Amino acid sequence: MELFEQIRREYEHGGGTIRGIAKKLGIHRRLVREAVLRAVPAERKTPVRERPKLEPAKTFVEAILEADRKAPRKQRHTAHRIWCRIRAEMPGVQIGESTIRHYVRERKIELRLVSQEVFIPQSYSWGQEAQVDWYEAYADIDEERQKAYMFCMRSMASGGAFHCAFPHASQQAFLEAHERAFAYFGGVFKILRYDNLRSAVKKILRGHQREETTRFIGFRSHWDFESEFCTPAEGHEKGGVEGEGGYFRRNHMVPVPNVASWEELDALLLRSSKEDEQRIIGEREQTVGAGMSLEQEHLKGLKEGFDLAAVHFPHVNTSGCVKVLTNFYSVPLPVGLEVQAKVHSAYVEIWHQGECVARHERCFKRQQKVLNLEHYLDALTKKPGAFAGSTALEQWRAQGRWPASFDRFWEALKQRRGKQDGTRAMIEVLLLGRPHGYPRLKEALEKALDLSCFDAEAVRLLLASDPSGKRGAGEAVEIGALRAYDRPQPTTRNYDQLLANCPSNGVIQ
Repeated sequence: MELFEQIRREYEHGGGTIRGIAKKLGIHRRLVREAVLRAVPAERKTPVRERPKLEPAKTFVEAILEADRKAPRKQRHTAHRIWCRIRAEMPGVQIGESTIRHYVRERKIELRLVSQEVFIPQSYSWGQEAQVDWYEAYADIDEERQKAYMFCMRSMASGGAFHCAFPHASQQAFLEAHERAFAYFGGVFKILRYDNLRSAVKKILRGHQREETTRFIGFRSHWDFESEFCTPAEGHEKGGVEGEGGYFRRNHMVPVPNVASWEELDALLLRSSKEDEQRIIGEREQTVGAGMSLEQEHLKGLKEGFDLAAVHFPHVNTSGCVKVLTNFYSVPLPVGLEVQAKVHSAYVEIWHQGECVARHERCFKRQQKVLNLEHYLDALTKKPGAFAGSTALEQWRAQGRWPASFDRFWEALKQRRGKQDGTRAMIEVLLLGRPHGYPRLKEALEKALDLSCFDAEAVRLLLASDPSGKRGAGEAVEIGALRAYDRPQPTTRNYDQLLANCPSNGVIQ
């Protein structure tokens, strides 16, 4: 454009000829004539490049694409698959994969084998809708890389989002994450939009109808919100939370977080969610945090939480365990007794007569036994021979709850009392951990080892004493009151009488 403008100025005001302008500007006379006739240069024609290497394969590719028009949508050829077939079936044709990819893309669009869907922009009022989804990420937890199931709830009006992590995407974790998200936003949205996740939907019916799980219906009724479910395999219907998950993972989970526990990971995610409140999304005029403050006035108020635990009523089996879902958990109760099991997102509680008698970390594998050695101590007093090979003891060792000092003390007891009596004495020592706690028992055992005192009663005495080693102050007694205990000093006068009667040989019978 600048060159055309200069040519026209030279021709109109410089008084130059076409030949003179061409010589002055170093261009062809044909270009000068074109500029004189029009102010805007004509659009240049893009030359069609020849594809000499593609030509031998064109017929083969066209036949494949034509056959794909009648094939099932998920069983059509990809560009990579076509390239692989060319290499296998036409070894004489040397062609790059990128060349095939570009050509197949062009032809699929022309043949309408690639859908070009139009998405309609949406607007949302304050407090109207939030979208919910799970996504996956990895974190180094206690020096071990683990998969974290990330829950996300995103407000569509303000753009604010809440993220938290669980070791498993169970229904209890799903409901617990909802309540934590409600507390983060300061209220409940009118509508929550989901895909067809199993925690909420048991069966997809015709149209938008769903057969929902009983606990989800109760949870929704308690918090008074409406639920909407997307069309299967149409993730764009909740594109807000889909994009949020990817954004959060790229910006706050890279590099892979290194934390000591799941609680520390959740604290990190909460700080990251707070940081995102300072950003401005797209063409919006206010930050995410400012939008959340305005939206809070339009949310439904918070109330007392819903009972999130799933309740079961198993019986104690002959292994001293109850079966909850697909796993077995130990309890300190008689065989055959019916108990109440409450399943939470991260742990399982066993209740009997209104008292929590056992609490275990929840296991998400199948047919596993989760045992606590303390629950078997009473039975082991009658069967000490089963102690050394018990699975509960093995699990305590794996969990780090059985220190080396316990083995040394146990070995000393066996050497002193014999194998069976020494094992029974060790079980009596472990029973002392119930009233005093196992950290204190460990300290007492180590102190007994230092004193070379290998006896259960000695450990009991050490536990009963003050942990600091200081003696308590004695009770104050009035000195005058002690006179009631005065007695006369003993004398040897009676022994002198015996000496007077002593025979001459000096032997007293």
